[in-house]
Amino acid sequence: MHEFLTFASDAAILALWGGGFLLLAGFALLMERRRLKRASLHGVGWVPWTGLFLTCVVVGGGLLAVAVPGMLQG
Repeated sequence: MHEFLTFASDAAILALWGGGFLLLAGFALLMERRRLKRASLHGVGWVPWTGLFLTCVVVGGGLLAVAVPGMLQG
């Protein structure tokens, strides 16, 4: 894996970061749904899962949108 990252293009590295942000967004969505189904309102927690989800989707989607044209050229 180290050799792949050493010789990876900028577009491939951006695509990896975008995929990582989308995975984090999926985790935030899962945790938000889990929080909404909680029976006790006092044990909800403090993490703003919805804002974290939206931020990660926008950043991840933007990185992938920038990376795809470069990956198609090379």
